[in-house]
Amino acid sequence: MSTEMKVFCTAFFIFAQLHVLAFGFNHTAKFRPNFVMVMSDAFDGRLTFDPGSTLVQLPYTKYLREQGAVFLNSYTNSPICCPSRAAMWSGRFVHLTQSWNNYKCLEGNATTWMDVLQENGYHTRSLGKLDFTSGGHSVSNRVEAWTRDVPFLLRQEGRPVTDLTGNASTERVMTKDWKTTDIAVQWIRQTAASLRQPFALYLGLNLPHPYRTDSLGPTAGGSTFRTSPYWLKKVSHQNVSVPKWLHFSEMHPVDYYSTYTKNCSGNFTEQEVKDIRAYYYAMCAETDAMLGAVVEALRDSGLLSSTVLLFTSDHGDLAMEHRQFYKMSMFEGSSHVPLLVAGPGVKAGLRLHEPVSLVDIYPTMLDLAGVSAPGDLSGHSLVPLLSRSAVPPAEPRPDWVLSEYHGCNANASTYMLRQGKWKYMAYADGLSVPPQLFDLSSDKDELHNVAAQFPAVCQHLDKLLRSVVDYPIVSKEVQRYNRQQFSSWRQSLGDSYASIIAGLRWHLDWQRHPDLYEKAIDEWLKA
Repeated sequence: MSTEMKVFCTAFFIFAQLHVLAFGFNHTAKFRPNFVMVMSDAFDGRLTFDPGSTLVQLPYTKYLREQGAVFLNSYTNSPICCPSRAAMWSGRFVHLTQSWNNYKCLEGNATTWMDVLQENGYHTRSLGKLDFTSGGHSVSNRVEAWTRDVPFLLRQEGRPVTDLTGNASTERVMTKDWKTTDIAVQWIRQTAASLRQPFALYLGLNLPHPYRTDSLGPTAGGSTFRTSPYWLKKVSHQNVSVPKWLHFSEMHPVDYYSTYTKNCSGNFTEQEVKDIRAYYYAMCAETDAMLGAVVEALRDSGLLSSTVLLFTSDHGDLAMEHRQFYKMSMFEGSSHVPLLVAGPGVKAGLRLHEPVSLVDIYPTMLDLAGVSAPGDLSGHSLVPLLSRSAVPPAEPRPDWVLSEYHGCNANASTYMLRQGKWKYMAYADGLSVPPQLFDLSSDKDELHNVAAQFPAVCQHLDKLLRSVVDYPIVSKEVQRYNRQQFSSWRQSLGDSYASIIAGLRWHLDWQRHPDLYEKAIDEWLKA
C-alpha cells in the first residue's frame, strides 16, 4: 500500500470516528449518547453568562459553558412551574396542551420525550421534581388563578423575606434536594456505569425556588429566601445591585396587579432589597453545587465523555426587579432560563445567540438519540446549532420564541414574543389591555415601554404572534375555564366553602371585605 493510500485511510478512519461522535451523525449509526438533564426551579438564566460570573461563584455552570454551549437567549414557554414543565416534557406550546396554571397541565398518561427514549432502548430514570401533570399544588394557587379576573386586589403572597441558617460550614441547606442529588449520584456510580444500553437520567431540583413561609400557614407560597453563611460567601456583595423601580403611576396595569398581589407594594429599604438578591444568588450557588455532584459522578464513572449533559430551569426569579419577586412575569428575570449543553460532539465554548425555548428540548433529545420526532411538536431540534457539521433541517427554525402565561398573580393572559432585539407583550384580547414593547439592545432593564413610539413594530410582531396563536380566542377560553372551575368548586364545597376560603393564604384581605368580594365573585361569574 502506498504512503499516500495509508495517509488517506488513516484520515478516513479518523473522520469516520468523528462523524459518529458528532451530533450530526446518521440515524443509522450505532453510537447513541447517554443523557443527563438537571432541571432546577427559578434559576435566572442570565446568571449562566455575563454578568452572572461577577455576581456569584457558579463553577459548574461555568464548566458547562466552557466545555459546551450556552444559549444566551433561552426562554421558558410559561413562567410558572407546571405549565413550563408541561411544555418541556411534551414539546408543545401551553395553548396547545391547555396547561393553563399550576393545577391544569398534562394528563398523567401524556407521552414525554423520556417515554419515547425508553421505547427506543434507553434505560430511563427520573428523580426529584417532575411537576407537569394536572391536580398539583395548593388550593390557594388554583383559586387565585381561577379568580384572577375578579376586579378586586388581594395580596396572595407573603412579603419576601430573608432567613440565614446554619454557619460558615453549612453546605446543605436544601436537604430535600441534596437527598435527591445523592440518589442520582449513587445511581450513576452503581447502575449507570454497569449498563449495556444508553441511559437517560433526569434530576429535578426545587432550588433556588424560595422556601415556603411557615408562619403564614400550610397554604403559604414561597416567599422566604434562605441560605447559610457558607453560600453567602460565594456572592460578590459589592456587585449586587438595587434595581430601579418605576413609580406606581408609570407601571403597566398588569405589572401593578402583580406587584400588589405579590405583596411588594409596601416600603422596602435598600438593604432589604440587596439582601433578598444576595440570598437568592447564594441559593443559586447551592444549586450549582448539586449540578457539580452529578458532573463529578459522571467523570469518576468514566461516563462524562459519552454523556450529553444539559442544565436548565422551568423559569427564573425576579428577585425584586420591577418591584416583584417570584416568577409569573415576562420580564427577563422571570422568563429567561438557563440552557447549557455539553457532551460528545458539542464544540467547546459555543455562545449561541439564537432565540430558543424549552419546547426545543423534546426534539433535540430525540434527534441526538437517532429517533424520529412526532410531527405535532412546537419545538425544533437544537442539533443544527450545537453541531456545525449537522445536516441542515428541512425547514429553518423560527427566529422568534413564544411564552404565555395564564396563572395567578397576573390579571390577564399574557403573551410574549421575542424576535431579534424586540420583546413584545400582548394581553387578554389585544384591545382591553395595552401592549408593551421593549428594545433589549438598549434597555436591558426593561424600564422603557416603547410601544407608542414604534407602532409599526408592534403591528408586525402582533401579526406574527397571531399567526402562532390566536390569542384573543385563547384568552376567552381561559376565562371560560376559570369561571367554570371556580363555580364547580364552590358548589361542591357547600357550607364548608366559607371556612375553606378563610384558610387560604390571602384570607386577611378577604375577611376585611367579605361581602364586597362575594358580590364581585357573583358578578364575575355572570359575566
